[in-house]
Amino acid sequence: MLSEHPVYIRLSPDQGARMTPPKKSADKAISAISWVTLGIYLLIAASLSLLAIFSFYDVILQAVALVQAEDMTQGVLQVLHALLLTLIIVEILETVTVYFRTNRVQVTPILIAGITAMVRRVLTFGVEPVEPLDIGLTLAAILVLTIAIVFIGKQERVDSY
Repeated sequence: MLSEHPVYIRLSPDQGARMTPPKKSADKAISAISWVTLGIYLLIAASLSLLAIFSFYDVILQAVALVQAEDMTQGVLQVLHALLLTLIIVEILETVTVYFRTNRVQVTPILIAGITAMVRRVLTFGVEPVEPLDIGLTLAAILVLTIAIVFIGKQERVDSY
């Protein structure tokens, strides 16, 4: 029969000392891995920053070319594509910067980038020949991503209380 009173075990000082070296080694290994991860995130942030700058430069070039475009619709679509690509890059960069601030990966910016990518795809439907199944799958992906954002938003509000 189990006792209702807590049982305490006293460790001698030498028993406790034998237990700490493996823990210190594990802590050092975890710390080293954390620094490597942080370094990788810094490289990703720098790369994404450069990509965002180059992508926005492409938006400017596309907008300037729009003035001289023969087909205005095609020119506007190219500007929108370049702008949405820049937005996708910035959303992914935001995910990395949130990680630096909170030490947690936020899913919402990734989902927003996914929706933006799907919207870019929808914009090509009028320009390229597309199968009806492809249209349906793209719209289903947008719906699933939107539901995920709503669900995560509700979950974040519940968690904040």
